[in-house]
Amino acid sequence: MTTETLTEMPTALEALLGTLDLEPLELNLFRGQQPDEERQRVFGGQVAAQALVAAGRTIEDRDLHSLHAYFLRPGDPKIPIIYQVERTRDGRSFATRRVTAIQHGRPIFTLSASFHVAEASYDHQKTMPNMPPPEDLEDWQTNMRRVVAKLDDRKAHQNLAEWVERPRAIESRHVEPMDYFGGVQPPTHDIWVRANGTLPDDLLLHQCIVAYASDMTLIDTAARPHPIELLGDQIESASLDHAMWFHRPLRADEWLLYTQESPSMSGARGLTNGLFYRRDGTLVASVVQEGLFRLRK
Repeated sequence: MTTETLTEMPTALEALLGTLDLEPLELNLFRGQQPDEERQRVFGGQVAAQALVAAGRTIEDRDLHSLHAYFLRPGDPKIPIIYQVERTRDGRSFATRRVTAIQHGRPIFTLSASFHVAEASYDHQKTMPNMPPPEDLEDWQTNMRRVVAKLDDRKAHQNLAEWVERPRAIESRHVEPMDYFGGVQPPTHDIWVRANGTLPDDLLLHQCIVAYASDMTLIDTAARPHPIELLGDQIESASLDHAMWFHRPLRADEWLLYTQESPSMSGARGLTNGLFYRRDGTLVASVVQEGLFRLRK
């Protein structure tokens, strides 16, 4: 995967692709740089996408079809991440890779990914729900400006306002915007997403971008049926594990409907399922994630 010249690509997407263009250090060993952002910890979708790139660098003539990952420790955004790839299996049809992300000498994330030679077979899928098209919905930043305007805390207002106005690598339009002030909503969430620019014709790159985007709203969905103020400090939240299956070809730079549902919250953990559909109704990927929701004392 390379960061070749893209057509009319915004700086944010170009920066994301640069982050995904890992530096080879040795056989099965890669280094991933961090984006220039002031986060307290590394975004989980970034680590997952970089780990997929590392795994893909050791694969030929097979496409990614599934991943299973665990977030072990918060990542340090101030230093690079080392990715160590274990070539677990190379069969006639399937190949499996295990990737460990390392910082300060300790694993912060592990991922197992499976790659498959394309084969013909039977075909069925769940029907895409009927949703308004993205052109009929407002963009995420427009909605978030109204959220910012409701904040009473001046410092929080300024910090959030600056964050909202940053250029985004992923464009999103929510069918039912989140209530960030503790309002109770159904445990479902429907969002149109796409890369904010044109991408090269590289299936693994598109899958990595979708994996990156898939981690952006799952925890929010699990919070919707509870009076949780997501902009407050009443809970500690984080992704715990993440699994994805890629069913059919996709392009991350074309609108995808990301439908989400949280079937359970208990024991300080919330589970959310997600499905990605192309605009023509084709189901292209499935997601499951469990997230931490710990009440602060």
